[in-house]
Amino acid sequence: MEEFCWFNGNLIPVGEARISVLDHGLLYGDGVFEGMRVYQARTFRLREHLIRLQQSAQALKLTTPYPLDVLTQACEALIAANKMDSGYIRLVVTRGEGFLGLDPKNCDTPNVFILYRGLKMGDAAIQQHGAKLITASVRRTPLDVLDPKIKTLNYINNILAKMEANQAGADDALMLNHSGQVAEASAANLFIVKHDVLATPPCEAGALQGITRDAVMELAIRLNIAVEEKPMTLYDVYNADEAFLTGSGAELIPVSQVDGRQLKHAVGPMFLKLKQAFYEMTHA
Repeated sequence: MEEFCWFNGNLIPVGEARISVLDHGLLYGDGVFEGMRVYQARTFRLREHLIRLQQSAQALKLTTPYPLDVLTQACEALIAANKMDSGYIRLVVTRGEGFLGLDPKNCDTPNVFILYRGLKMGDAAIQQHGAKLITASVRRTPLDVLDPKIKTLNYINNILAKMEANQAGADDALMLNHSGQVAEASAANLFIVKHDVLATPPCEAGALQGITRDAVMELAIRLNIAVEEKPMTLYDVYNADEAFLTGSGAELIPVSQVDGRQLKHAVGPMFLKLKQAFYEMTHA
């Protein structure tokens, strides 16, 4: 079946989409994006994603030429065109075509496109036995350099962290901030459980305010699970009863060990309870 994307206001075959080599999104990573999950032909928390995209663009003084209602309709049209029941869509806004040189003043027209990707079932072995993590040597970008709430196209720190994990034979890597506190994984938020209390690093530590992260915290409150945002070190992670990662693409992934240290539960009871609740939330 032919695959479609939404490109600057039109649904077109993916193979026909063209971006200039002078687009500053390509040359300098100058742009923003959102990755979103589709369940039962509906985008999960679409409005929250679009608001975050709009806020990221505003922080970069990047004009989004389409209002939220048009982008909402675009996502719906893309889902219908690709006959999606479940999958992943990515909405990207670039600064647009300009001159060589990083000054954006000559970039007149941003490019906006939305891509679709079908998702394979999650790694059954990881869901059964838990993911193995390492701590990356590359640090999370400091808040006084770039606010983590801005989802830019420049993910080089995260890519380097993922490469370290690959090299070490691990499934993913934790990233620390410049104070040595745990921020997040390469492309996911981190939760730990200790004495029946669920905790996640605060955004001030360098964590992205993830949409799935927020959903899990809401579910914890509904289930009368104590939940808190708090700064944490590797010591806290090593001594956790449980740990898991969350993200739009990843959903919920259990963690079995970190830096060779086995956690008490590879796939713990709180993880299983929240995973089931998240499934019910996304398939209601």
